[in-house]
Amino acid sequence: MGKRTIVPFGPQHPALPEPIHLDLELDGEKVVRAVPSLGFIHRGLEKLVEKNDYNAMNYIMERVCGICSFGHSWGYSGAVEGLMGIEVPERAQYLRTIYLELSRMHSHLLWLGLLADGMGFESLFMNCWRIREQILDIFEATTGGRVILSFTKVGGQHRDISDETLKKIADKVTTLRPELKRICDVFIDDESVKNRMCGVGKVSTDEAVELGAVGPTARGSGVNNDVRCTGVGKYEELGFAPILEKDGDCYSRCKVRVKEVFQSIDIICAAVAKIQAGPVSVPVKGPAPEGEYVMRIEQPRGDAFYYVVGNGTKYLDRARVRTPTDANIPMIVKVLQGCDLNDVSMIVLTIDPCVSCTER
Repeated sequence: MGKRTIVPFGPQHPALPEPIHLDLELDGEKVVRAVPSLGFIHRGLEKLVEKNDYNAMNYIMERVCGICSFGHSWGYSGAVEGLMGIEVPERAQYLRTIYLELSRMHSHLLWLGLLADGMGFESLFMNCWRIREQILDIFEATTGGRVILSFTKVGGQHRDISDETLKKIADKVTTLRPELKRICDVFIDDESVKNRMCGVGKVSTDEAVELGAVGPTARGSGVNNDVRCTGVGKYEELGFAPILEKDGDCYSRCKVRVKEVFQSIDIICAAVAKIQAGPVSVPVKGPAPEGEYVMRIEQPRGDAFYYVVGNGTKYLDRARVRTPTDANIPMIVKVLQGCDLNDVSMIVLTIDPCVSCTER
């Protein structure tokens, strides 16, 4: 056995957009062990539930993570709605489904850009983010915000989106398809990209299940635990089927995200075609009852878990979020064992930790 050394990776690293720190124990160029350290950006958001009523808390919960802000707002609102026995109007459920898929598109395009940057493809990076800006333009035109939307509330949506505007949204994302295909074909077909990712960071289906992986990380290993299959939103009525890959390496995790971008376009167009006229919210009165409720949604990074506890007042006792990165940290630790040092950044990028979500 050679001499072992400890190499720090993060919290600031050119290939690491999130402030996670890993102590890498090396034997030569091989990683023997990876020890993660979190806590660099802890904000104490969950504690604020004691000082903000359940309606005001929605604006805090959507700030858990900017990239996933709409999903956090839906997950928290859905948990409170379940606690209070509120039935959200069908049009609001369709609008939530459409905007979550728009959020998935912009999150995956952001990730693809970071992946391209990590491989040194600067022009590919800029093209991914240029297309992503057009999704953010849709957010700004319809909600007033590009990242924090404040579109969802307990009981439904703050405002309606006209059928004409929804048709324009569907037309816009459809026109993006040819350009997206040209860009995404590079990630799928380019030999230099394949050489960088194929066979790197492999995780079998059984290992992914044992480690509790979620999201594209799990689906890249053939694990179907997509929450969209459980009846959340309107996915069952839109012909949704999860995208799975079997190889479990960095390339498979990339392919899942690439295919999900195009799948999101299909879901948005199908939802716009099916949405019916009607109210987008119901009146919400009175304090939250005593009890507890759990809500789960499929964020762009995977299964997000929302837990609320009511005490009979307008202030909740507890509002807890378990983000996808919480579930995927064990995956990072496991898959880094035995890898080459120069593959660490690629493996971490394809698992895509979001530490802002995780530390709240």
